[in-house]
Amino acid sequence: MHSVGRSWLLLTGFVLFYVIYLLFGALVFSSVERPVEDKLRQDVEALKREFLNQSCVNAASLERFLLKVLAANKYGVSVLRNASVASNWDLASSMFFANTLVTTVGYGHTTPLSDTGKAFSILYALIGVPFTMLVLTACVQRIMHPLVLAPVGLLQRRGMQPRPATVVHFVLLLAVVVLCFFVMPAAIFSVLEPSWSFLDGIYFCFISLCTIGLGDFVPATQPRQKYRQLYQVSVMVYLFVGLMMMFLLLRTIHKMADLHGLTTFLQLPRCEESDLDDARKPIVEDRHEAQTPPFLTEKEASKPLEPGSQPSYNTINTG
Repeated sequence: MHSVGRSWLLLTGFVLFYVIYLLFGALVFSSVERPVEDKLRQDVEALKREFLNQSCVNAASLERFLLKVLAANKYGVSVLRNASVASNWDLASSMFFANTLVTTVGYGHTTPLSDTGKAFSILYALIGVPFTMLVLTACVQRIMHPLVLAPVGLLQRRGMQPRPATVVHFVLLLAVVVLCFFVMPAAIFSVLEPSWSFLDGIYFCFISLCTIGLGDFVPATQPRQKYRQLYQVSVMVYLFVGLMMMFLLLRTIHKMADLHGLTTFLQLPRCEESDLDDARKPIVEDRHEAQTPPFLTEKEASKPLEPGSQPSYNTINTG
């Protein structure tokens, strides 16, 4: 119990440090990029006034104006007054950018303008990307038992065979993930984003949670959007939890492939055996000892498996 409590304490520390790291990145990006953005916004306004004051507009001047406007729009600065937001580099927006950077989603709707911001992005992602993967992996390891191992064990105690139990559990888990992280968020996005349809919301959720991040749909970019900062923080939480559940699905698929012999058949590496103690407990009953309960005590779980015993959910029978 002491080891489990220490692991939870360590995981909490990881998550807190992750939040602090995002806040640190947001402060740096905001302090570096916001003055450059304000200068670009002023230049665009001056360019607009200069263009409107021309008595005769020719094709060359129009082309120069459009080129500069499109270049500014690439960095999130629009010449249209109604389309402009207060800033793309306030604290919440900078934190949202930092989150998309370290999770490798990278929508591309906001990019650094200065050379300092670009250099800092490289260093920030160099540390943040592997650390984010570490935090996600640690979170998935802690939720493996309550969301994967325990439900499969429950199905076995109800009389199901090991392999059908894993298939039924995976189908149920997949249905829950699709409902909670695709269908419901898509419905919410279609309400909060007037220009988005329900299909657009599904598309955004899929592109985001698969870390593709095309950037054609980005939330919280509508002008004068209510509670914009709270909206951005909520999307950040959704991305983190959603990525964690996607990782959980991948690990479940890998473990199920181990049990069904697919990894051996396809000559793929087996699922790693570096889970915590809860994930190491066997949940598959011994074929030759039907009376043995599916879950072993901690004392029994620490004993080595017999050579002829049925493999657990983490391994497959190589015989």
